[in-house]
Amino acid sequence: MTESTIDTTEVAKFEAMAAEWWDPRGKFKPLHMQNPCRLDYICRQIAAEFDRDLSQQRPFEGLRLLDIGCGGGLLSEPMARRGAEVVGADAAAGNIPVAEVHARQGGLDIDYRHTTAEALAAEGETFDVVLNMEVVEHVSDPAAYLTACRRLLKPGGLMICSTLNRTMRSFGAAIVGAEHIMRWLPRGTHDWRKFITPDELYSLLRQAGLDPVDRQGMVFNPVTWQWSLNDRDLAVNYVTTSLNPAR
Repeated sequence: MTESTIDTTEVAKFEAMAAEWWDPRGKFKPLHMQNPCRLDYICRQIAAEFDRDLSQQRPFEGLRLLDIGCGGGLLSEPMARRGAEVVGADAAAGNIPVAEVHARQGGLDIDYRHTTAEALAAEGETFDVVLNMEVVEHVSDPAAYLTACRRLLKPGGLMICSTLNRTMRSFGAAIVGAEHIMRWLPRGTHDWRKFITPDELYSLLRQAGLDPVDRQGMVFNPVTWQWSLNDRDLAVNYVTTSLNPAR
């Protein structure tokens, strides 16, 4: 039996919200607002590593990509539109039919699966790219989880991992602001104690056998209501790129 780093309490939180994934004014409003910033970073990192021209219609043709913790498919769909062969995986069973229906409505062929990183690794699945966005702070054992993600990467493959820093600013923004004041998310969605600092994440990535090569903050501007990348401000949300060394 494959061991799992799933935290069943965390999975239940997101499964309860599954029907709202594609409502830009619903419980996943923060992700809809953040998505253009995330996509900008993801696309530029993949293009740089695999020498792809983002001006082309399907620049990621020929790349196999895993979106682990895919939810309703907010990142799986744009990756498929850019030509990648996409597998979307989620531990919350209720997310998968929502993602499948929305993909079909958009004419997209995405392989959605109710499964885990550990199970995929045990099955011998490998990918050129793993998107690991806002998941690591919700698992029971980040070190074991990231090791499973590394096993899913082909030699020379790339993983993009985003999470929340454990600072007083992140407590104010993600817990007090997003959950209690703005009520963008249900109370209890995040556990500040499980947030991971950039240095801690880099250490965990290296322990997993990966080579971290980049990290940037994703900063929300409350005046313009827009997100932007910032390589100096990683106090709240941040994103990293790491490589699986070629053997």
